[in-house]
Amino acid sequence: MPIHAAQRAEAAAPAGGCDLQAALLHVEQRLAGLQTALAAHDLAGIESHAAALHQALTHVLERFADAARHGGVPTGLRQRLGLVGAQVAAQRDATARATTALERAIDVLMPDAGDTLYSRSGSSPPRRGGVSALQA
Repeated sequence: MPIHAAQRAEAAAPAGGCDLQAALLHVEQRLAGLQTALAAHDLAGIESHAAALHQALTHVLERFADAARHGGVPTGLRQRLGLVGAQVAAQRDATARATTALERAIDVLMPDAGDTLYSRSGSSPPRRGGVSALQA
């Protein structure tokens, strides 16, 4: 007698649930590592933790999509994934706000003056005065 898809999903649920939990825990750990590196202003740590978090998120989303196709995801795990998604979004927003604040501070400290060293194309703009004016 063939096993129906629902029965297969129920039979695989404990192992699949453990796989989902492990993948989700890995994402949570990577997110915590990134938050710690950000708080410590550890640039190398931020870079490595952000890359690890990206990989972990990709993996967990693949696992959750696979589980959804083959019988569903337990409610508790869906809620945890939603919470992780909210934490990632909050971290992304905080990073964007910090970047904007930094750009504003740089603009205040180094206002856009006419005496720029390079133009937008990367070449040096023509200078008035200087050595060429002295030679004339």
